[in-house]
Amino acid sequence: MWLAGVRHVNLDKHCLETFGLPDRHPLNPKEPQQSVTLRAEHPPLAWYLCALPHPWDWKANAHLAFDYAEGHQWEGPALVPGLRVTLDNARPITGWGEHSIPATAPRRHQYLYRTCRNWQFAWWLRTNRAAPDAPPPSWRPRKDPDAPQQLTLL
Repeated sequence: MWLAGVRHVNLDKHCLETFGLPDRHPLNPKEPQQSVTLRAEHPPLAWYLCALPHPWDWKANAHLAFDYAEGHQWEGPALVPGLRVTLDNARPITGWGEHSIPATAPRRHQYLYRTCRNWQFAWWLRTNRAAPDAPPPSWRPRKDPDAPQQLTLL
């Protein structure tokens, strides 16, 4: 189970790698009930929750895409039965699926891509929220020349 804040997409990959370098929030997959608070400042394009069942069966994976929406509340399943989610100050993003993949997408006819819900949602983000391409894996943020070189706490 993982939770990712999606800021860009890598449509050359499927599964979690579809989201490039997402904001990751720690979850405990062994904990049956959890409360997670996400920062509202500088929100990503969307948050994406994925949970894998035991025993694993990709068709039963739970998926939920959502975004920040002050004052909004929602409770329901995460795309498939088995994982119930309550959202406060957030709303689910619906209406995406295999139909979100453009007919001209290079990997549309490849089974692992076409059936990947992360890839389907990434295409929805590209089309509906102009999600930019993810930077290459070797990318690192530019260093601020005026930033302190070291922070020492005494």
